[in-house]
Amino acid sequence: MSIRPFRDIKRKKTKKIKVGNVEIGGDAPISVQSMTNTLTTDVEATIKQINDLDNAGADIVRVSCPDQESSLSLKKILKHVNVPIVADIHFHYKRAIECASSGASCLRINPGNIGSKEKVKEILKAAKDNNCSIRIGVNAGSLEKSLLEKYKEPCPEALVESAVNNIKLLEDEDFFNFKISVKSSDVFLSTKAYRSLSKICEYPLHLGITEAGSLTSGSIKSSIGIGMLLMEGIGDTIRVSLSADPIEEVKVGYEILKSLNLRHKGVNIISCPSCARQGFPVIETVKILEEKLSHIKEPITLSIIGCVVNGPGEASQTQVGLTGGGKDDHMVYISGLPHHKVASNKIIEEIISLVENKSKELQKN
Repeated sequence: MSIRPFRDIKRKKTKKIKVGNVEIGGDAPISVQSMTNTLTTDVEATIKQINDLDNAGADIVRVSCPDQESSLSLKKILKHVNVPIVADIHFHYKRAIECASSGASCLRINPGNIGSKEKVKEILKAAKDNNCSIRIGVNAGSLEKSLLEKYKEPCPEALVESAVNNIKLLEDEDFFNFKISVKSSDVFLSTKAYRSLSKICEYPLHLGITEAGSLTSGSIKSSIGIGMLLMEGIGDTIRVSLSADPIEEVKVGYEILKSLNLRHKGVNIISCPSCARQGFPVIETVKILEEKLSHIKEPITLSIIGCVVNGPGEASQTQVGLTGGGKDDHMVYISGLPHHKVASNKIIEEIISLVENKSKELQKN
């Protein structure tokens, strides 16, 4: 038994592409991305961060390659990682060619910022030769000069026009293995741009609110912006941009998808904010359980409710549940039904044991 969604989100059907071994668009699961914040030339640190992100559940990781030393370092890095790598390129077309040749699975470029069409053609040839996809990354902070002169400021229409112009550049060269983003740090600007682009574009869309901010404010802005679009069926892959440890981006990304019943990974904890009725310290218990159960990859629902007001109802909808009872007498639920009682000092080890056993069951099936 698991949480039952009230409605299913009908996703807009887009073309399917591949970034390495990860499918994006079509009927593929919505993928979660992040980006390293190490110096790419620090090969060991970058390898470690990529593998940490991989272990946290990132489907794709982006790495910035601002200079030749970075793009050449990518070749060394790729030998020690398994997750597909997107090379982030700005302005210099030779960096894109070097990264494609080094084995990057995807190139993030803004074709309008690369320069001449001839330079774009050379990038596309390198991408084709190396089976490398492309992300057209339109950003309100780096719009083409001509569009800023036309619209006077970044606006949804300018972002969409930039995307359309860049799509044509690739299509004119018979290159179709790409996805698109139209990001801004403004939630309203971003969502309006994505909605408009989605109506006229069949290529997969990479969602994000760029430069969203710190862990708290950035998570909120991203959840609102990305969440609204996903609820409308728009979006094929997401990246939550945070001024924080990149692993937090992966965690928040999955929480957004889990909250919309779009993808499930790991333990989904339903917990109350706690009050004077609580039969055990809910906040502390949830914090410990989140940390102790972070290794679980299988989708499992767990309710931790401090009293009997909402506890039984929530527990009836989860695979494992705990409801506060008397001073030292709390009810454990399995598959939505009352099962046995547990003392306060045994809660943590009991819940961990039950969730781990449920995880093993799911692995067998």
